[in-house]
Amino acid sequence: MSDTDLVLTRIFDAPRPLVYRAFVDPDQLAQWFGPVGWSVPRDTVTIDARAGGAQRFTMVSDDDPTQQSPVDATFVEVVENELLVGETAAEGERAAMRLRVEFHDEPGGRTRIVLTQGPYPPEWSGPARQGWESSFTKLDSLLAR
Repeated sequence: MSDTDLVLTRIFDAPRPLVYRAFVDPDQLAQWFGPVGWSVPRDTVTIDARAGGAQRFTMVSDDDPTQQSPVDATFVEVVENELLVGETAAEGERAAMRLRVEFHDEPGGRTRIVLTQGPYPPEWSGPARQGWESSFTKLDSLLAR
């Protein structure tokens, strides 16, 4: 981790296997990923949650479907119900980015995740944090069903 990494901790009111599954099940990921105002069409999602496997999907703006943000990552480390680590390749001026999500048991059948993503240029850190927090609000709703 470096000072250009974004680190978020969040507690979800659901057991660890259910929270982990929301990250690796294409049907579930399509329902919550992306900040409010963005959607992930289910037909864009492929997830092969194993080291060397890929995760691909496209976020689409609800207001302007021509605004799209594709995600193409490779899992470098996967421990079921405990850890997901993925990397995206560098493109143009952007450096490769790494995402690490740790899943921890909390009292009362809840789950704490620690998400680390980066490196980010300083001006991107705030919007990235807001995007994840908005996505997690959608994940809260999914897990409550």
